[in-house]
Amino acid sequence: METIAFAGLDINKVSIKKMFFNKAMLLAYFLLFVAVIGLYQVFDLRYFGATLNSHSAGMDPTSPELKEAMRQAIFGSVGEINRNLPWTALISNYMFMLYTGSGIIFLVALAELMKVKAVEKVAVGYMVVGVSMVFAGLFTITTDLHVLNGQWLFLTPNTESAIWMMMPLYLVYIPFVLFEIYLLLTNKRALARRLALVIVLMSIGIDFIEYYIQASLFAMNTARHLWTEFPALTFYFIVSSFVAALGVMGVYTFLVHRSKSEYQPLMDLVRHALFVAIILLGVFEFIAYMSVDEDWTNLILFGPFSSLYFVGYVLFTFVLSLLFIVKPGKPMLTVVASIFVILGGYIGRIIFVYGGNAVPMSNRFGTGFEKKDMYGVTESFIYSSPHLGEVLIVLGSVGVALITYKLFDGLFSVGISRDHS
Repeated sequence: METIAFAGLDINKVSIKKMFFNKAMLLAYFLLFVAVIGLYQVFDLRYFGATLNSHSAGMDPTSPELKEAMRQAIFGSVGEINRNLPWTALISNYMFMLYTGSGIIFLVALAELMKVKAVEKVAVGYMVVGVSMVFAGLFTITTDLHVLNGQWLFLTPNTESAIWMMMPLYLVYIPFVLFEIYLLLTNKRALARRLALVIVLMSIGIDFIEYYIQASLFAMNTARHLWTEFPALTFYFIVSSFVAALGVMGVYTFLVHRSKSEYQPLMDLVRHALFVAIILLGVFEFIAYMSVDEDWTNLILFGPFSSLYFVGYVLFTFVLSLLFIVKPGKPMLTVVASIFVILGGYIGRIIFVYGGNAVPMSNRFGTGFEKKDMYGVTESFIYSSPHLGEVLIVLGSVGVALITYKLFDGLFSVGISRDHS
């Protein structure tokens, strides 16, 4: 393919039709259209739905809107759309997409630091997959924020809030990752070699800070005892994201490199790393269940979440995946195991989010259960199914990741093997 040289990059000369109207992009457009429908539903309910208050009841007690608002107040269940109800699908998807994408970037940085030649040659493709998932996660969380009232974030800033921790993080993190991708793509090999070690060390440091801040955001939520008591939450996020990240890397390697010479060594690396990561995650989970609130542990293991936990999370993430990666020299089995850990990893995020909301808070300060909003009501189990709009937004986030990757690939052919020696 013909290319144009610009700033050390070889940019493909590709037609508009091939760039924006290939099969993958058409699928992504459809998923984004689905997300728009979800956004309409969410915004309509969140900002324009009927509200029940004494003023509206006194003005027109027989209005259909008032009756609908009363019905929603008594029987309604709309997940994150109502901020007094627990987090559900949007936060779960945000965690999976962003943490898994960050895990891929982290693992590639480690491989470069350790001079793993097989990974170095295809690192740019992995990096782009990682940053595509990060964008998908940020798309999800953006739809969960009160963006129509976003001006107050700057007019009356609360610098101790979660959003003010996230914004500086991503304003540094994303440009830094994009700069890494640039160095991997650039023809300025001498500059890339001189900066390689510094860039890799900074990348690992920034990745670690990213996970630390994410863990801090959850720990700040004193109304959710699981997240405030979970031991070494930063490292749990890192280890669990490594498992899902390796799963995504395994599937990506199959889709892009299966007919190439690098396929077998790459799948061997994924298999070995996946085995270690799954074992570490299993140990971490065991320690966690011995450490957090007893009510939460019993709820997950023996309550309404038990089927999802054992059949979904444990079976997919640990049992089936380990069975398929025990035998060496069978890349297709590693691909199947990768699919299992992706499914199990997603279910694990759902359990973590729902479990954090499921029971009253712990007495961590010795002054009684912490209470906030509906958590003031002493219940053994609090659950709210996600609204259809949230589910559609989750599907749309896949389209965001797909568009991001295909744009990079169309311009820079990120799926090819590159020799940086």
